[in-house]
Amino acid sequence: MATLIIRMPDDKHNRLKALAKHRHLSINKLIEELSTVAITEFDNSVRFRSLAASGDISQGLELLDKIDSHFSTN
Repeated sequence: MATLIIRMPDDKHNRLKALAKHRHLSINKLIEELSTVAITEFDNSVRFRSLAASGDISQGLELLDKIDSHFSTN
């Protein structure tokens, strides 16, 4: 397991400590969980962009129209 040292303003550190305490976590575990969320969001974005780049634009627009019509009738 790697060790990471970061520098941040004291007020942000204090807010992170308060958040960790509120969630009944250590700051280390909180940062680990927040990092997992950030990495997952990045991976999803990369995957979406990759799929979008290889997709058919007209087919994508048809799907969006179907979604739009489904939600506009409900």
